[in-house]
Amino acid sequence: MSKLSVSLSQESAPSQWGKNALVSFTESSAVIHIDNNDSLVKIQKAARKLDGFCSQAQLVGEWNIEQQWAFALGFDTPAKNNSVEWCENQNKDELSKRFAVYQFARNLVNGSPEDIFPESLSQKVEDWLKDIAGDHITCKRWTGEELKEAGWVGVYNVGRGSDRPPVLLEIDFNPTGNPDAPVSAALVGKGITYDSGGYSLKPSDSMSYMKCDMAGAATVSGALGLAIYQGLQQRVKLFLCCAENLVSGHAFKLGDILTYKNGVTVEILNTDAEGRLVLADGLLAAGESGAKMIIDAATLTGAAIVALGYDYNAVFTMDDELREKTVRLANSVNEPAWALPLAPFHQEKCPSPYADTGNSRAEKGGGSGGASNAAGFLSRFVPNNGQGWVHLDLAGAFLNSPTSTRSAGGTASGFRTIAELLLKQ
Repeated sequence: MSKLSVSLSQESAPSQWGKNALVSFTESSAVIHIDNNDSLVKIQKAARKLDGFCSQAQLVGEWNIEQQWAFALGFDTPAKNNSVEWCENQNKDELSKRFAVYQFARNLVNGSPEDIFPESLSQKVEDWLKDIAGDHITCKRWTGEELKEAGWVGVYNVGRGSDRPPVLLEIDFNPTGNPDAPVSAALVGKGITYDSGGYSLKPSDSMSYMKCDMAGAATVSGALGLAIYQGLQQRVKLFLCCAENLVSGHAFKLGDILTYKNGVTVEILNTDAEGRLVLADGLLAAGESGAKMIIDAATLTGAAIVALGYDYNAVFTMDDELREKTVRLANSVNEPAWALPLAPFHQEKCPSPYADTGNSRAEKGGGSGGASNAAGFLSRFVPNNGQGWVHLDLAGAFLNSPTSTRSAGGTASGFRTIAELLLKQ
């Protein structure tokens, strides 16, 4: 069946469909049976089931905006061209724009690493945002050896092992018309378009899906696009830190020491802890912008997934008010988030006898507290003792296999949270 009308009901399914059935059918329609307990989760589960019955769903009857969104997330499948016809009500335009942003971000994450590489990723984001915001967007980029000359040592060294050069992209969204307008917020995204682990080489089963390691860049880009669609009127800068982490005769090595623009020296103890190295450049650039708020997003640590599974994104900040706000806004848009510990002492959790810090601990997975230790490393590169800065470790950004509520692939989880932070400063 190519097209199916889908409605909601608070009543139980007829008995012939089984006890507590989520879905019942007529000849040309389906009914999702929900109650007030976890109704959005039930809708997503039902949408996953319906993916096997049709490629086009027309939502009819009474649906609120979040119910429609939950259905779309469950029904969307990267290997198929499934589509959703929204209800004919006041939410249709907002849902259409939101879903277009979601698809842009998700398609970036799901794209082949042969097609999504540092220069193509930065160009795709630049073109897309210009399509949305036109002349309000200006861009600057550093590529390959330009990074070394400009002192962006993290992006340069992580990416120099690849034949395809690394890129630091700065996008300036300024709707004010004033070139001297203050920057209200800066977004920083990890754009590792493929992560082999470098000389700390990943095994095949862990490397096979490492095209997803640029999900942070896709998420912050999508967030800015969504906020613009929703009426953002403040100046925002976006920094994408893009590189391929590969092995070659020119790749960075264990024992190398990097000196960042702020004077912090870093010994490389694990070339597979590369995300924090590129983010450090992005955070320094964000600090130079004078932004009042800095948000970075990254698929940074497996430790965050161990702690939270794939259901929550991890929130790290030293700003108590921003922590509460981020978690509250995340939950309000049904992108669950949970705050994990971050204190000044976490800066000292990756010691080095040769540098101010290592980029990790010389232990499997970075040792205990790995997600907090990574956040502590990042905190060395933000201004104001971490006030106004929040780091999102995107544990829920990618699924290597399908679940009862989502298909495999990128989820774009976090893009609505970040858009809300931009709009509600």
